[in-house]
Amino acid sequence: MKRIVILGAGESGAGAAVLAKKEGFDVFVSDISKIGDKYKKQLDDHQIEWEEGQHTEEKILNADEIIKSPGIPDTAPMVKKAIDKGIHIISEIEFAGRYTDSKMICITGSNGKTTTTSLIYHIFKEAGYDAGLAGNIGNSLALQVAEDPHEYYIIELSSFQLDNMYDFRANIAILLNITPDHLDRYGFKMQNYVDAKMRIIQNQTPKDAFIYWADDPVIKRELEKYDIKAIQYPFSELKEKGVIGYIEKGQYKIEEPEPFNMEQESLSLTGKHNIYNSLAAGIAANISGIKKENIRKSLSDFPGVEHRLEKVCTVRGVQYINDSKATNVDACWYALESMKTKVILIIGGKDKGNDYEPIKPLVKEKCVGLVYLGADNQKLHDNFDNMGIPFRDTHSMKECMEACYEMAQPGETVLLSPCCASFDLFKNMEDRGEQFKELARNL
Repeated sequence: MKRIVILGAGESGAGAAVLAKKEGFDVFVSDISKIGDKYKKQLDDHQIEWEEGQHTEEKILNADEIIKSPGIPDTAPMVKKAIDKGIHIISEIEFAGRYTDSKMICITGSNGKTTTTSLIYHIFKEAGYDAGLAGNIGNSLALQVAEDPHEYYIIELSSFQLDNMYDFRANIAILLNITPDHLDRYGFKMQNYVDAKMRIIQNQTPKDAFIYWADDPVIKRELEKYDIKAIQYPFSELKEKGVIGYIEKGQYKIEEPEPFNMEQESLSLTGKHNIYNSLAAGIAANISGIKKENIRKSLSDFPGVEHRLEKVCTVRGVQYINDSKATNVDACWYALESMKTKVILIIGGKDKGNDYEPIKPLVKEKCVGLVYLGADNQKLHDNFDNMGIPFRDTHSMKECMEACYEMAQPGETVLLSPCCASFDLFKNMEDRGEQFKELARNL
């Protein structure tokens, strides 16, 4: 009996363990941190051996294969030992893909992944398709393959997941954009991160589809290096030579495989970045044979994604917007670009090697106040203090919201769009957004 060891027992790891057990492997799960009660019960219910708070070397390094949760870097001591021993390490998505013939619609990019994935899922479900939501959102792909299989899977893929995928094939691959992110995980080398993103197209065949933003300079450059087998569906904000999705004279248009159009103002998502997300989603739905009326309806009634430009409340004439998912500079740029009022910007957290230069022109144009929110705000002081915009230095969400309440005037917007990861002061990005929303509503 082959032995599968799973490192990390969150949604991804626990799901992989259930599938591995079902497929007849000898399974062991190890998590250096405490395992959540939900996942302990899941493992116990399937009689899967696990440990928490430690990694027992002799129980891990005897594996035939290791499934590594995406949050664990290759520099982790136990991972390094496994690599040195020559044990094959894969992701949960790679493992799950071995046990299903379902259609895989996979979305990656530095920004817009969650919105685009959720929008495609919304279109498919509203059209009556049997679809599951997986990857960074929804239940783990492995758990669904094991216990709740679907004909289609709509999968949000991070660079971390793509790193450990080798034979997995996307029937429809979507690449939204590539801008600097997670450079701390990639040796502060942009090309390493770019290479991870480009893995979305590996193993595609002439029967598959590759949807991508044609205006992204990094994607443009990288495509010249690859022999792409899949049918290409490039999109752009404007009609250009070769693109099949674009906006023209207020019309949202897709040319292939079936002509489709609707009024741009009917799209539920607003802002330039969401034009790209909506084009990518519409093309994927079009390729999949979904009827035009279903696509049109879903593009116009999609409610949006929590923690992504989420309108929370208005207090004393000031609007509060939660964009906690903006964990890199480019995401913050898109958020600021979409603002129609003057902004008090909340920025800061765990820096990932950020270069703040790209957002400085928009900060100067749109912001009337800056509130730094982090354990260490020195890099923010170095970048923004000399711009002549009033700023406050805060180290908790309560302190931050008090500062915003004092600074903001009626008609302005308080925007949480931090550019950074959340792990210095919060459990995760969701925790940061939830605290922001609760405190805003209680002002």
